[in-house]
Amino acid sequence: MNLTAAPLRLSTTSADFEAQFAARLHWSADMDSAIEQRVADILADVQKRGDAAVLEYTARFDGLSVDSLQALELNQTELKTAFNGLPAAQRDALESAARRVRSYHEAQKKASGESWSYRDEDGTLLGQKVTPLDRVGIYVPGGKAAYPSSVLMNAIPAHVAGVAEIIMVVPTPGGEKNPLVLAAAYVAGVTRAFTIGGAQAVAALAYGTATVPKVDKITGPGNAYVASAKKRVFGVVGIDMIAGPSEILVLADGSTPADWVAMDLFSQAEHDELAQSILLCPDAAYIEAVQAAIDRLLPTMPRAAIIARSLNDRGALILTRDMEEACAISNRIAPEHLEVSSHEPHRWEPLLKHAGAIFLGAYTSESLGDYCAGPNHVLPTSGTARFSSPLGVYDFQKRSSLIEVSATGAQTLGTIAAELAYGEGLQAHARAAELRLNEVPPMRVAK
Repeated sequence: MNLTAAPLRLSTTSADFEAQFAARLHWSADMDSAIEQRVADILADVQKRGDAAVLEYTARFDGLSVDSLQALELNQTELKTAFNGLPAAQRDALESAARRVRSYHEAQKKASGESWSYRDEDGTLLGQKVTPLDRVGIYVPGGKAAYPSSVLMNAIPAHVAGVAEIIMVVPTPGGEKNPLVLAAAYVAGVTRAFTIGGAQAVAALAYGTATVPKVDKITGPGNAYVASAKKRVFGVVGIDMIAGPSEILVLADGSTPADWVAMDLFSQAEHDELAQSILLCPDAAYIEAVQAAIDRLLPTMPRAAIIARSLNDRGALILTRDMEEACAISNRIAPEHLEVSSHEPHRWEPLLKHAGAIFLGAYTSESLGDYCAGPNHVLPTSGTARFSSPLGVYDFQKRSSLIEVSATGAQTLGTIAAELAYGEGLQAHARAAELRLNEVPPMRVAK
């Protein structure tokens, strides 16, 4: 098969740049109506029939026919056995990645995840109490590929946050269990794991069944059925985000070997045909060199057909006037992964406002962030990095405000509150505040 990959070539000086740029970026997040209806039916069925419905859909979609849902639960012994059975190099890599991910999220917790309080001048205590969620569900994709890294990235921050129970679901079509996924669940501290997937797994986690416990929040990526199901159960449970196709944007000044950048573009394009890989660079000769590297390296890739389709349909090599303009365009795109492939990346980093993760310097390939650098690889896509953040410890915590008003403080605050409450026409609010003005409550001894 003679495959070619020719990402769209654009220049910001062209008269039609804006139109072509907008057309290349466009991706509709609207769900297929047939998928939406099927997912709605599955969710309603699982909510009504619980285990029995999950078993039927697992048999239909994954080819796993068992008598009870307990037969699809992975116990801790099986997870540990999978870990012990890995080659030593895989065990070491898994443990090293887990240590780095845990270390990063421990630092994140210390920086932003602790309770705090203070007393103002009248003795009133104000603060915030941070507590972990009780139980979360993590969805790990399965089927065409296995993703042990997704286990680490979802389970470890939940564990660091202090979540008591972490319930993992992972589809295993045909009953084929991936040892690395099971071993990752063991290393990351997953509490319970079930070999179920799709909309029925999301429904089981959201509503609970006789076997699968109801969770407070569901995180983790999946296919269109999983994304639709997560969207529909939001409100019953929390969710992390609705993920779109994977994206990489490379800002290059021409100092990085062209082969490195071409392979970085491949690293996202190989995910699926809808993935997007874009290069922004002010050096026309360098863009030609990257295209030449794409032509030379593509035939060596096992997933060459997927890469070619992705680059042809959604990729772009964009010539900019300068690096400053490249940074401005990057902010408009707000990519999931942003590589600053420059010999002076810290010169450009202050100009970059919107990205899921920023990879600084030629040696910082996006793939290192995917697996073992430490920061989370669950990132906002489709421009949502303008207002969303990577998955983190904070996604597995909630915050309660603390207020303890002193008798002195009630005199000041009560007057203010009463005035505003009367203005809103809420007399009971006003009177509740006024009753505490210049009043000493009778002391009663608790029984």
